[in-house]
Order: sequence, then structure tokens, then C-alpha cells
Amino acid sequence: MNRLELEPDTVERDLVKLVLTVVELLRQLMERQAVRRFDTGELTEEQEERIGLTLMLLDDRMTELRERYGLRPEDLNLDLGPLGPLLPRH
Repeated sequence: MNRLELEPDTVERDLVKLVLTVVELLRQLMERQAVRRFDTGELTEEQEERIGLTLMLLDDRMTELRERYGLRPEDLNLDLGPLGPLLPRH
């Protein structure tokens, strides 16, 4: 896990890394919420399909952006020092 270090010549990549880290955190939270709702039967079949498709498309887009900027999934995890990593491991 790396700390975010901004350098003038890599500022665009670092900014993308920070934004993708926040998006990944939100994606993981949305995924957990969706699984909970699937498990409790709160959703209709149509809602389940729509949520599943949305999460798959978001994951695909995240992969494309990571590849474009030469980032690995583990690069999107910030080290919060004594608090540990920002993103939980899957």
C-alpha cells in the first residue's frame, strides 16, 4: 500500500488514482448494500438485474481507467497509517 505522493510530472496520474480510490470505496459499499438487499429479499427481480448490471459496468469502466493510467487494483488502496488500509481486502 502506497501513500499518495504528488509530483509535478505525475499529477494527472496521481489525481486519477485518488479519484479512482474514492470511486472504488463507494463501489465496494454499494456492492455490500446490494448483497444485503438481495439476501433479505427487498428487491424485485428487475431491480436485482439492474443493480447487477450497473455494478458490472462500473467495474468494467474502473478496469479500463486503471489500465489507461497503468494502475493495479492494489494501487487504489491508501495507507492510513495506524488506521491501516482505506479499502478492505476482498
